[in-house]
Amino acid sequence: MSVLGLSGLEEAVYRYLLRNPGSGGQRIQLELCATRRDVARALTRLSGLGLLHEAAHQNFVPADPQVTVDRLISLRLRGLYEEVGHVTRARSVVGALRAEQNIAAEAELSMERVEGVTQIRERIEDLAFFTRKEVLSLEPGVRLAEVIREHTRPLDTRWLNRGVQLRRVVHEKALVDSYTADYFRELAAQGAEIRVADELPEPLFAFDRQAAVVSAAPGASAMRAVVVREAGLVSTAVTLFEKVWEGAADLLDVDGVRNESGVAQDRPSKVERRVLETMCRVGKDEAGARDLGMSVRTYRRHIAGLLDRLGANSRAHAALLARERDWI
Repeated sequence: MSVLGLSGLEEAVYRYLLRNPGSGGQRIQLELCATRRDVARALTRLSGLGLLHEAAHQNFVPADPQVTVDRLISLRLRGLYEEVGHVTRARSVVGALRAEQNIAAEAELSMERVEGVTQIRERIEDLAFFTRKEVLSLEPGVRLAEVIREHTRPLDTRWLNRGVQLRRVVHEKALVDSYTADYFRELAAQGAEIRVADELPEPLFAFDRQAAVVSAAPGASAMRAVVVREAGLVSTAVTLFEKVWEGAADLLDVDGVRNESGVAQDRPSKVERRVLETMCRVGKDEAGARDLGMSVRTYRRHIAGLLDRLGANSRAHAALLARERDWI
């Protein structure tokens, strides 16, 4: 793999982890008879290239070989193009070479079946690495806390830090869990767009409208999925997402955390509590909305909803009733 830019030790480390996923640096050092410093450097570079994923206790899991080779080829080609960019005539060869490619092979690459939670998550992480503009997702699960801790939070943080637009629809019953509800509100505060629906189809993820991960078949096990890259199939997945998105409610419009029957509990969410506290402290809606980082319209909508839930006929009355209920 030296032609792809890996040193002999880096290739040896990657191949060893393919045979022994989940190994740590010390074990690799002993098996390859390499120094601790050299192994650490190799692991750092492979991780930086996205060829390894660090698991628990500083152990490492390799990326899929197909993804690894494609990524190395992409990086290598980028460097070569920069070196020979002045040779513009060579670009005309690309079209002729692509015409010689096997159409059947291209069709095979446009769809990939994956099975098992681990493989599905690996594919999502691989696609996340190249995502630059937008991630769309439908997540019908109602018990998401563990998934958020182990898988979702790192990806969401990476996307938002890169300025990727994140749009997600979740099931309203997922908000029963306070950790999950607080996490989605935290995402919304960071710029993600989160909506809530009482019914969702199969799980769906779309990346830059160039690739999608969908259920293998309607009603199929969550352990089976298909990664599609063919433009027509990706467009269909995006159209489904937009249809669900249009009919879903904004997270900020959902009244508090819901119980297992989908009924709002008689207590405010963290966002609503902050609105109540700000309403009692600030006289003007514009100032209150600015303090909370939301629009005046959203701020007033929250207040109207709280007055309705409290049965108050004025904001002063609402503040009094909220204190009596120990909401603030």
